[in-house]
Amino acid sequence: MPPLASTPHIPLRGPGAVDRLVFDFGGVSWIRIYPRLATVLQMFIRSRPRLSRFALLAVALIIPGSFYVSHRVYRHHRLHRVAPPLHLPPPPYNHPHSNEHKLWHSRAEEVKVAFLRAYKGYRRYAFPHDELKPVIMRGGDNLNGWGLTMVDALDTMWIMGLQDEFQEALPFVANMTFALDEAKFAPFFETVIRYLGGLLSAYALSNETVLLDRADDLGTKLLPAFNTTSGLPANGVNTVTGEMSFGWLPGTVMLSEVASCQMEYKYLAHLTGRSEYFEKVERAMNVIRRTSVRGGMLPTQLHIVSGAALNHMFSVGAFADSAFEYMLKQWLLSSRVESKALNLYLRSVSAILENLLYLSPTRHLLYVTDAETTTDPPTPSRRFEHLSCFLPGLLALGAHTLPPSALSPRDRELHLWAAEGLANTCWILYREQEAGLGPDEVEFHNTQFKYDDGNPSVGYVKEKRRKREGLLAGRWMEHVKEWESAGRPGGVPPGVKDPKPVMKGLRDYANKRREYFLRPEAVESFYLMWRTTGDRKWRERGWDVFQAIELRTRTPTAYASLMNVQQVPSQRLDEMPSYFLAETLKYLYLLFREDDPIPLDRWVFNTEGHAFPMFEWTVDERTKYRIY
Repeated sequence: MPPLASTPHIPLRGPGAVDRLVFDFGGVSWIRIYPRLATVLQMFIRSRPRLSRFALLAVALIIPGSFYVSHRVYRHHRLHRVAPPLHLPPPPYNHPHSNEHKLWHSRAEEVKVAFLRAYKGYRRYAFPHDELKPVIMRGGDNLNGWGLTMVDALDTMWIMGLQDEFQEALPFVANMTFALDEAKFAPFFETVIRYLGGLLSAYALSNETVLLDRADDLGTKLLPAFNTTSGLPANGVNTVTGEMSFGWLPGTVMLSEVASCQMEYKYLAHLTGRSEYFEKVERAMNVIRRTSVRGGMLPTQLHIVSGAALNHMFSVGAFADSAFEYMLKQWLLSSRVESKALNLYLRSVSAILENLLYLSPTRHLLYVTDAETTTDPPTPSRRFEHLSCFLPGLLALGAHTLPPSALSPRDRELHLWAAEGLANTCWILYREQEAGLGPDEVEFHNTQFKYDDGNPSVGYVKEKRRKREGLLAGRWMEHVKEWESAGRPGGVPPGVKDPKPVMKGLRDYANKRREYFLRPEAVESFYLMWRTTGDRKWRERGWDVFQAIELRTRTPTAYASLMNVQQVPSQRLDEMPSYFLAETLKYLYLLFREDDPIPLDRWVFNTEGHAFPMFEWTVDERTKYRIY
């Protein structure tokens, strides 16, 4: 390359050769990159005596040389390191001829029968539409009209050993074109987690290449959603024209929607070698990491052009939930080398524990809510969504997979306590309804915290400290700190012990949305709690939920959502969401299986319950994507 016009000529021998050595080091010509700086430094060196020049040369070589060598060694170590194996607790063992083994095997088979009932109802009355309307027994297209329920259920069929149903679906999948009319748009988030995730998981389990081909086709057709100024994906995209749509709030994207595509696209990048898949979703993650927030409290809304925060709401509910899930699971999926995702997870979870976890005023149930962050401390809404019941399972998974370098012993305890307490509350919200199924949203009472001197986890607080604002508000972390400073009386922190159901009278909360939408989050957490703790209560609770589903939601052809969990019988809603087959029944089946077909030290579930195998980036991939 010819020298830059502004670069002065410097001889390789004779006067000035020493200067040239200073500016050419490690194969990089600093004169070419920083010509003005080079000129100033060159004049400074030439003004020194010859002996001083050699001293300056030595310093100029040693200092950057040390940094250069250190960087190369560190980078080589990071690129070639192999993640140590995970050591999750093995599932409790029951002898194959024991009554316990037979009991849980029979219960898993009952879930399989329920799945077949739901799927056959869909195939008979709704296919090739997206979902079954189980009351009028017709199909409906609410997500692109590409046969959603079939694609979403593929990996569940494989896991349950339903090979006839799986093979019957493959010809339909092979002919999918993902076409849309020009005026229609595929919702990016839902299409990625359900269709793309379903195809990738089914491929990973079966090795049927047609599934990967269709996943690659769909991944390509959805890529134009990233053609925004910020790089955050748009709300929707037309898979034929590439045109984008921007949802019901133009210029606004939800945190959950832009941060819940990374697992699918990174796995697809690894399978196909197509770098644009990785680069697009990683750019979106970088925008989220740069978002200016206080104390790690990410907003639920971002600006599609600038990526800036558009509100001050911190939440793990509908607009944010899976974003936090994917922070940990990206790290797990690629064998725990993507430190940027891990650091974002740790920062976010610390903020969640500190600002969103509360104890109810009289029964001291632990719950997670959302909060307005313009105040200090943030102001809680005290709403608790069924969607947020994913959090205890995520915390338990993280506590058992994060290394000591990432999670101190005390923080690990906090994560496990929070997981136990939140999962207990998710269970109690099912147990206390007439239908035995959880409402979609409750609101806990905003009254002063009541101390129970007979309860060692809260009765220890000294009288003079009981009026402190944070304690009266029920902020969980403040109560935990008081409990720890008092010597951990009772051995169980506030909000963690098993609560007793209250079937009548005051319950500390009111049902704000009484529907049951066949949602999976509670049983997902029961499954993860069972797999990480081995405590049988989570299986029994899952069985109670399944029995309630059978009793309250079953229709002549399949299953239906309920209008009101406080009434028995309750009106059925004319819907059976595809996630009922992709997640709810899958997690219940895995909860009851005596073996472990999807071990958590080798597989990671996306937010739609689709299982992806953990993989390792090659050295070339880590170099190309700067993963070190």
